[in-house]
Amino acid sequence: MINTPKLNRKISSKIGWCFAFLLYAGGAFAQEKNTITLEQCYQLARVNYPLSKQRDLIEKTKEYNIDNIAKGVIPQLTVNGTGTYQSAVTGIAIPGFYKTVIPKDQYNLHGEVSQTLSDFGINKQKREISGTDADLQQQNLETDLFQLKDRINQMFFGIILIDGQLEQNELSEKDIQTGISKVQAAVNNGTDFNSSLNKLKAQLLTTGQHAIDLKASRKAYADMLGLFINQKIDEHTVLEIPAAPALTDSINRPELKSYDLQAQSYAEQQHLTKISNYPQLSAFFQGGVGDPSPVNFLASGISPYYITGFRLSWSIGGLYTYKKSKLISKNNQEMVLDQKNTFLFNTNLTLQQQNADIERYRQLIQSDDEIIKLRDSVKQTSAVQLQNGVITANDYLLDINAEAQARQDRALHQVQLLMSQYNHKTTSGN
Repeated sequence: MINTPKLNRKISSKIGWCFAFLLYAGGAFAQEKNTITLEQCYQLARVNYPLSKQRDLIEKTKEYNIDNIAKGVIPQLTVNGTGTYQSAVTGIAIPGFYKTVIPKDQYNLHGEVSQTLSDFGINKQKREISGTDADLQQQNLETDLFQLKDRINQMFFGIILIDGQLEQNELSEKDIQTGISKVQAAVNNGTDFNSSLNKLKAQLLTTGQHAIDLKASRKAYADMLGLFINQKIDEHTVLEIPAAPALTDSINRPELKSYDLQAQSYAEQQHLTKISNYPQLSAFFQGGVGDPSPVNFLASGISPYYITGFRLSWSIGGLYTYKKSKLISKNNQEMVLDQKNTFLFNTNLTLQQQNADIERYRQLIQSDDEIIKLRDSVKQTSAVQLQNGVITANDYLLDINAEAQARQDRALHQVQLLMSQYNHKTTSGN
């Protein structure tokens, strides 16, 4: 005769070992399979996400822009040519006769080299603006890539949760199989009916169907995660359960740097507007050929010439709008600051909610432990009563399902706790 209490203690011990193995191990069994960690998923998702390819493009564009701007301080060469016909020209009047010296059709081809002498840091400021804009693009890209963590968390912990449910489902099947063996013996001895045996067999089939649903859901999650990390994840892939992270409410999100760079860009643009309103002094050399010569209208035919000197230019149109432009820049910076403060406010709200969720799951897990202990005791008693014909198979199934549900609740709460902790870590950016 089977020693039922001893058997139940053995099964209970095995259940506890399996569940602990699922949530906290990895060990030798995981090493034999394809094991992947959450941090690896983060890194692979960043590398394989299409947006990541923009990083090098942004950096190259920055180099090209800065290189082009730097060429603004080297001498500039321009070539111009004109051909005109005038209705009247200057003539020379000599007593007794009139002679036209300058032809009505005139031609000029010349080149000019100019060198600015009063840059006032305009070129340097343009390079700084170009660098800041590129840094802002890179930081916005970093923000988009950082948001991948939320999606990875959902899929990664979703798979872990399903794995836990599959493990509990398998343990329930073993409990039902134990009940079937006991009822089958009772039926053979004529102390129970086939209907009781059929109830247990039907429940075993239902449990098997639940396993099919869980495996299908796991495959869907695994396929999506596999697309993000560009690796195949199947039933042989073990997701290593991460340790509980150290949490802090300090916020280090990449969005904060984006706000700072945006405000910096507005300030740099305003400074460029200011120095662009200064007078500009440059040296130039112009040389070419003309008919007539621009420097000697009396010369006939095509002749060479050159002109050199300094040129002063000052466009005062910008002075009319500078004051309002400065106010606009200040308003833009204040709006960015408001957006940053709003982001911090909303992020802090989310962190407080996540802190509450973390504490709630911890309390639920403590309660789950007590419930499982009680449900397991009831189940063991029911197994003995079923064997002795005191209760029906239906009563035994109710106790099995209650104990299985308690364990599933604990598994769910443990994964939810861990997921809430990593969501908190992602939200804070630490």
